Amino acid sequence: MARPSSVRTASRDRISYNDSDFWRQLIRKQSGAASSSTSLKMVNVNDYGAKGDGSDDTEAFTKAWEAACSAQRAVLVVPQNKTYGLTPITFSGPCGSDLTVKIYGTIEASSDQSAYEKDPTLWLKFENLTKLSVAGGGYINGNGETWWQKSCKRKPKPPCKHAPTALTFQECKYLRVADLTITNAQQMHLVFKKCVNVSAVNLQITAPKESPNTDGIHVTDTQNITIDHCAIGTGDDCISIVSGSSNVQATDIACGPGHGISIGSLGAHMSADYVSNVVINNSRLSGTTNGVRIKTWQGGSGYASNIRFENLAMDNVTNPIIIDQNYCDQEKPCPPQAAAVQVRNVTYTNIRGTSASEEAIKFDCSRNHPCEDIFLQDINLRSESSVKSTEASCLYVRPTQTGIVSPRCD
Repeated sequence: MARPSSVRTASRDRISYNDSDFWRQLIRKQSGAASSSTSLKMVNVNDYGAKGDGSDDTEAFTKAWEAACSAQRAVLVVPQNKTYGLTPITFSGPCGSDLTVKIYGTIEASSDQSAYEKDPTLWLKFENLTKLSVAGGGYINGNGETWWQKSCKRKPKPPCKHAPTALTFQECKYLRVADLTITNAQQMHLVFKKCVNVSAVNLQITAPKESPNTDGIHVTDTQNITIDHCAIGTGDDCISIVSGSSNVQATDIACGPGHGISIGSLGAHMSADYVSNVVINNSRLSGTTNGVRIKTWQGGSGYASNIRFENLAMDNVTNPIIIDQNYCDQEKPCPPQAAAVQVRNVTYTNIRGTSASEEAIKFDCSRNHPCEDIFLQDINLRSESSVKSTEASCLYVRPTQTGIVSPRCD
């Protein structure tokens, strides 16, 4: 997707991560310069009994993983032109150093929902691993259609069912996920949970815009993560960043359809949540129900701080810029509460395009804990309709506005 002329080339100033050795590890992986002192073991799932004809190959994958994990350096290969059916499976560590999973073919979820009864939240999970790379150009298909029909988001009463996440990485360090297509997740597509030093590159994530809760990339309790050159179109947030996450950078993201790029929700059930040091840069949002959003519940505590949204193009986006400290995702109205998650030090720079809503900028901040240090610079959001203009609604906030800002907070 071509970048609009109004969006400048991506800024090259990066978040300064504490562990610079992470980048050296990634460069060595990408260049194939891994240590030659240890022999590389190639593990092909077909050699462990996988058929690749769409039938259940879970047992073969389990055996292949055990062989790869026990080696000092290994590559687990999922061959191309094959479709491997899997029921829920966890690839656990710790393993030998420098473990690579190459997915060239297709991995497809079992549509038998009874297979998920042991843990209905997961399908594919990698956990407790260091120096892991998952790549290859293949496909991961969650077969989510049967789950969406029974989604509690659509029908919140029994017999609704919460669905599993397609691909979860938990407690992984020095992790690279690249060059994959993840489609039709049962619920969320890709989750990074309690991970440190992560690179997610060149991913394509797709699901119908009506599919419930199918977030593209969900980042929770994760530090030092870059998300780069990804195309995401789903029925929920393209990227969601929630509590415990810091040093998050997303660059060159094509988002839409979906609910935009969100920080939060934070503070639900009076929880203390914290998100800091986030950069969303050089990206395009098209036809989404929100643009870039910070959403917090009343009654919570903590903060969303040091956040930059810059060099963004909006194409027919509802609510292109939004802070909502009164977020309420439930049927009954949420009662007013004095406590709130503090939103502070948020910068919006060079954001241009068209808004599908009259309010192109909406800051609905807390009366008791107003938004602090909000900066708007070089904003030009026009109405998608040629006969209407855009407005800004700015409650309990006094943003600093420089350059041309349209619409303006008055």
